[in-house]
Amino acid sequence: MAHPAQLGFQNAASPIMEELLHFHDHALMIVFLISALVLYIISLMLTTKLTHTNSMDAQEVEMVWTILPAIILILIALPSLRILYLMDEINNPHLTIKAVGHQWYWSYEYTDYENLLFDSYMVPTQDLPLGGFRLLEVDHRVVIPMESPIRILISAEDVLHSWAVPALGIKTDAVPGRLNQTTMITSHPGLFYGQCSEICGSNHSFMPIVVESTPLKLFESWSNTMVYS
Repeated sequence: MAHPAQLGFQNAASPIMEELLHFHDHALMIVFLISALVLYIISLMLTTKLTHTNSMDAQEVEMVWTILPAIILILIALPSLRILYLMDEINNPHLTIKAVGHQWYWSYEYTDYENLLFDSYMVPTQDLPLGGFRLLEVDHRVVIPMESPIRILISAEDVLHSWAVPALGIKTDAVPGRLNQTTMITSHPGLFYGQCSEICGSNHSFMPIVVESTPLKLFESWSNTMVYS
Protein backbone atom coordinates (compact mmCIF):
# COMPACT_ATOMS: atom_id res chain seq x y z
CA MET A 1 0.00 0.00 0.00
CA ALA A 2 1.00 3.65 -0.22
CA HIS A 3 3.15 5.22 2.50
CA PRO A 4 3.88 8.84 3.52
CA ALA A 5 6.07 10.88 1.14
CA GLN A 6 5.78 8.24 -1.57
CA LEU A 7 6.51 9.73 -5.00
CA GLY A 8 5.87 6.77 -7.30
CA PHE A 9 3.15 4.19 -7.76
CA GLN A 10 2.42 1.35 -5.38
CA ASN A 11 4.18 -1.95 -6.01
CA ALA A 12 2.40 -3.97 -8.67
CA ALA A 13 0.33 -6.92 -7.43
CA SER A 14 -1.07 -7.98 -10.82
CA PRO A 15 0.29 -8.46 -14.36
CA ILE A 16 -1.79 -5.53 -15.63
CA MET A 17 -0.31 -3.16 -13.06
CA GLU A 18 3.19 -4.33 -14.01
CA GLU A 19 2.43 -3.44 -17.63
CA LEU A 20 1.11 -0.03 -16.54
CA LEU A 21 4.30 0.65 -14.56
CA HIS A 22 6.47 -0.30 -17.54
CA PHE A 23 4.44 1.98 -19.81
CA HIS A 24 4.71 4.82 -17.29
CA ASP A 25 8.51 4.49 -17.21
CA HIS A 26 8.60 4.28 -21.03
CA ALA A 27 6.52 7.44 -21.51
CA LEU A 28 8.35 9.30 -18.74
CA MET A 29 11.72 8.61 -20.37
CA ILE A 30 10.46 9.99 -23.69
CA VAL A 31 9.13 13.12 -21.95
CA PHE A 32 12.44 13.53 -20.11
CA LEU A 33 14.47 13.33 -23.34
CA ILE A 34 12.18 15.82 -25.11
CA SER A 35 12.38 18.23 -22.17
CA ALA A 36 16.18 17.98 -22.06
CA LEU A 37 16.45 18.66 -25.81
CA VAL A 38 14.11 21.67 -25.64
CA LEU A 39 15.96 23.15 -22.65
CA TYR A 40 19.29 22.62 -24.43
CA ILE A 41 18.04 24.45 -27.55
CA ILE A 42 16.60 27.29 -25.48
CA SER A 43 19.88 27.70 -23.61
CA LEU A 44 21.78 27.85 -26.92
CA MET A 45 19.43 30.51 -28.26
CA LEU A 46 19.80 32.62 -25.13
CA THR A 47 23.58 32.39 -24.83
CA THR A 48 24.66 33.25 -28.39
CA LYS A 49 24.08 36.24 -30.65
CA LEU A 50 25.10 34.39 -33.80
CA THR A 51 22.50 33.39 -36.37
CA HIS A 52 22.90 30.40 -38.70
CA THR A 53 21.48 31.82 -41.92
CA ASN A 54 21.23 28.43 -43.64
CA SER A 55 18.80 27.15 -40.98
CA MET A 56 16.41 30.09 -41.23
CA ASP A 57 14.65 28.57 -44.23
CA ALA A 58 15.53 24.87 -44.37
CA GLN A 59 13.08 22.29 -45.69
CA GLU A 60 15.11 19.47 -44.14
CA VAL A 61 14.72 20.92 -40.64
CA GLU A 62 10.97 21.35 -41.11
CA MET A 63 10.66 17.73 -42.25
CA VAL A 64 12.58 16.52 -39.20
CA TRP A 65 10.48 18.42 -36.68
CA THR A 66 7.30 17.22 -38.40
CA ILE A 67 8.18 13.53 -38.80
CA LEU A 68 10.00 13.07 -35.47
CA PRO A 69 7.00 14.03 -33.25
CA ALA A 70 4.81 11.67 -35.29
CA ILE A 71 7.24 8.81 -34.63
CA ILE A 72 7.33 9.67 -30.92
CA LEU A 73 3.52 9.63 -30.74
CA ILE A 74 3.46 6.20 -32.38
CA LEU A 75 6.02 4.90 -29.86
CA ILE A 76 3.69 6.04 -27.07
CA ALA A 77 0.37 5.03 -28.66
CA LEU A 78 1.20 1.42 -29.58
CA PRO A 79 2.09 0.23 -26.03
CA SER A 80 -0.89 2.18 -24.68
CA LEU A 81 -3.33 0.46 -27.06
CA ARG A 82 -1.83 -2.92 -26.20
CA ILE A 83 -2.46 -2.38 -22.49
CA LEU A 84 -6.01 -1.16 -23.16
CA TYR A 85 -6.80 -4.38 -25.00
CA LEU A 86 -5.20 -6.46 -22.24
CA MET A 87 -7.37 -4.71 -19.63
CA ASP A 88 -10.54 -5.44 -21.61
CA GLU A 89 -9.67 -9.07 -22.33
CA ILE A 90 -11.53 -11.55 -20.11
CA ASN A 91 -10.83 -15.21 -20.84
CA ASN A 92 -12.63 -17.93 -18.85
CA PRO A 93 -12.74 -16.25 -15.42
CA HIS A 94 -12.58 -18.68 -12.50
CA LEU A 95 -14.76 -16.45 -10.33
CA THR A 96 -17.25 -13.62 -10.84
CA ILE A 97 -17.87 -10.98 -8.16
CA LYS A 98 -20.51 -8.28 -8.37
CA ALA A 99 -19.66 -5.04 -6.53
CA VAL A 100 -22.43 -2.50 -5.94
CA GLY A 101 -21.76 0.97 -4.54
CA HIS A 102 -24.12 2.52 -2.01
CA GLN A 103 -24.08 5.72 0.04
CA TRP A 104 -21.62 4.98 1.59
CA TYR A 105 -20.51 1.36 1.57
CA TRP A 106 -19.94 -1.49 -0.87
CA SER A 107 -21.92 -4.70 -1.19
CA TYR A 108 -20.47 -7.81 -2.83
CA GLU A 109 -22.05 -10.90 -4.33
CA TYR A 110 -20.12 -14.00 -5.42
CA THR A 111 -22.38 -14.99 -8.30
CA ASP A 112 -20.91 -18.51 -8.60
CA TYR A 113 -22.20 -19.30 -5.10
CA GLU A 114 -25.82 -19.44 -4.03
CA ASN A 115 -25.74 -17.50 -0.76
CA LEU A 116 -22.36 -15.75 -0.69
CA LEU A 117 -23.08 -12.02 -0.43
CA PHE A 118 -22.28 -9.39 2.19
CA ASP A 119 -21.94 -5.65 2.82
CA SER A 120 -18.55 -4.09 3.46
CA TYR A 121 -18.38 -1.09 5.82
CA MET A 122 -15.41 0.91 6.99
CA VAL A 123 -14.22 0.05 10.51
CA PRO A 124 -14.54 3.15 12.77
CA THR A 125 -11.33 4.47 14.26
CA GLN A 126 -12.28 3.49 17.81
CA ASP A 127 -12.92 -0.11 16.73
CA LEU A 128 -9.71 -0.62 14.75
CA PRO A 129 -7.70 -3.74 15.64
CA LEU A 130 -4.07 -3.39 16.62
CA GLY A 131 -2.09 -2.46 13.51
CA GLY A 132 -5.19 -1.66 11.45
CA PHE A 133 -5.11 1.18 8.96
CA ARG A 134 -7.36 4.12 9.75
CA LEU A 135 -10.02 4.88 7.09
CA LEU A 136 -8.92 1.82 5.09
CA GLU A 137 -9.96 -1.25 7.09
CA VAL A 138 -13.36 -2.85 6.45
CA ASP A 139 -15.42 -5.35 8.39
CA HIS A 140 -15.72 -7.76 5.42
CA ARG A 141 -12.92 -8.07 2.88
CA VAL A 142 -13.18 -9.20 -0.73
CA VAL A 143 -11.37 -12.56 -0.59
CA ILE A 144 -10.13 -13.98 -3.91
CA PRO A 145 -7.87 -16.89 -4.90
CA MET A 146 -4.44 -15.82 -6.06
CA GLU A 147 -3.20 -16.45 -9.63
CA SER A 148 -6.78 -16.92 -10.85
CA PRO A 149 -8.58 -14.67 -13.36
CA ILE A 150 -11.39 -12.85 -11.55
CA ARG A 151 -14.20 -10.96 -13.27
CA ILE A 152 -15.60 -7.95 -11.39
CA LEU A 153 -19.05 -6.62 -12.30
CA ILE A 154 -19.43 -3.10 -10.97
CA SER A 155 -22.57 -1.00 -10.58
CA ALA A 156 -24.17 1.48 -8.17
CA GLU A 157 -27.54 1.77 -6.51
CA ASP A 158 -27.85 5.53 -5.95
CA VAL A 159 -25.10 7.87 -7.25
CA LEU A 160 -21.82 7.57 -9.15
CA HIS A 161 -19.05 5.63 -7.40
CA SER A 162 -15.73 4.24 -8.59
CA TRP A 163 -14.17 0.92 -7.58
CA ALA A 164 -10.42 1.52 -7.46
CA VAL A 165 -7.54 -0.62 -6.16
CA PRO A 166 -4.22 0.99 -7.23
CA ALA A 167 -1.96 -2.02 -6.57
CA LEU A 168 -4.09 -4.12 -8.94
CA GLY A 169 -4.33 -1.47 -11.65
CA ILE A 170 -8.14 -1.25 -11.35
CA LYS A 171 -10.28 1.87 -11.48
CA THR A 172 -13.78 1.32 -12.86
CA ASP A 173 -16.79 3.60 -12.52
CA ALA A 174 -19.91 2.33 -10.75
CA VAL A 175 -22.86 3.88 -12.58
CA PRO A 176 -26.53 3.43 -11.54
CA GLY A 177 -28.41 1.38 -14.12
CA ARG A 178 -25.20 0.28 -15.85
CA LEU A 179 -23.05 -2.81 -15.34
CA ASN A 180 -19.34 -2.25 -15.99
CA GLN A 181 -16.87 -5.09 -16.18
CA THR A 182 -13.19 -5.47 -15.39
CA THR A 183 -10.77 -8.28 -14.62
CA MET A 184 -7.86 -8.88 -12.27
CA ILE A 185 -5.28 -11.54 -11.44
CA THR A 186 -3.25 -11.25 -8.25
CA SER A 187 0.32 -12.50 -8.57
CA HIS A 188 0.94 -13.06 -4.87
CA PRO A 189 -1.02 -13.24 -1.58
CA GLY A 190 -1.62 -10.12 0.45
CA LEU A 191 -3.96 -7.27 1.33
CA PHE A 192 -4.59 -4.58 -1.25
CA TYR A 193 -6.32 -1.37 -0.26
CA GLY A 194 -8.41 1.01 -2.33
CA GLN A 195 -11.14 3.60 -2.02
CA CYS A 196 -14.05 5.01 -3.94
CA SER A 197 -12.38 7.50 -6.30
CA GLU A 198 -15.54 9.33 -7.37
CA ILE A 199 -16.88 12.23 -5.29
CA CYS A 200 -20.14 10.56 -4.28
CA GLY A 201 -21.26 12.66 -1.33
CA SER A 202 -20.40 13.80 2.17
CA ASN A 203 -19.03 10.39 3.25
CA HIS A 204 -17.16 9.80 0.01
CA SER A 205 -13.86 9.24 1.81
CA PHE A 206 -15.35 6.63 4.15
CA MET A 207 -16.07 3.71 1.79
CA PRO A 208 -12.75 1.87 1.41
CA ILE A 209 -12.06 -1.35 -0.47
CA VAL A 210 -9.90 -4.21 0.78
CA VAL A 211 -9.01 -7.14 -1.48
CA GLU A 212 -7.46 -10.16 0.23
CA SER A 213 -5.58 -12.54 -2.05
CA THR A 214 -5.14 -16.04 -0.62
CA PRO A 215 -4.13 -19.50 -1.85
CA LEU A 216 -6.97 -21.52 -3.34
CA LYS A 217 -7.34 -23.85 -0.32
CA LEU A 218 -7.74 -20.93 2.08
CA PHE A 219 -10.27 -19.31 -0.26
CA GLU A 220 -12.32 -22.52 -0.40
CA SER A 221 -12.39 -22.81 3.39
CA TRP A 222 -13.38 -19.12 3.70
CA SER A 223 -16.18 -19.47 1.12
CA ASN A 224 -17.57 -22.55 2.88
CA THR A 225 -17.54 -20.68 6.17
CA MET A 226 -19.35 -17.68 4.66
CA VAL A 227 -21.98 -19.79 2.87
CA TYR A 228 -22.89 -21.95 5.85
CA SER A 229 -22.56 -19.31 8.57
